[in-house]
Amino acid sequence: MKNYTITVNGNVYDVTVEEGAGTGAPVARPAAPAAPRAAAPAAPKAASTGAGSIKVEVGAAGKVVKLDTTVGQSVKKGEAVITIESMKMEIPVAAPADGTVASIDVAVGDAVEAGKVVATLN
Repeated sequence: MKNYTITVNGNVYDVTVEEGAGTGAPVARPAAPAAPRAAAPAAPKAASTGAGSIKVEVGAAGKVVKLDTTVGQSVKKGEAVITIESMKMEIPVAAPADGTVASIDVAVGDAVEAGKVVATLN
């Protein structure tokens, strides 16, 4: 028997998985209802010098795992600004144009939805 914690649409569930009788297939059964959990303290967001005119948007929902740039850093089109994890893959979120990072609007550990603006460039 194995215990897992699963988060679905922001709701946390504790689940116990055990071998099913006769079929050998795993059967998932909810454990006791999960107590509400306080969000882990987020790393401080990078300082912002003001929003730039070029938006850097996430292409897929995921979790921020790395800030590849800092405010004030110059980037080239296609260079990673941040990295997210989605479906166990690390996906770089690239600069859509050459510019200077004006703001980083997320922190490591933040959950992001597809289309969210995570940074801006000038």
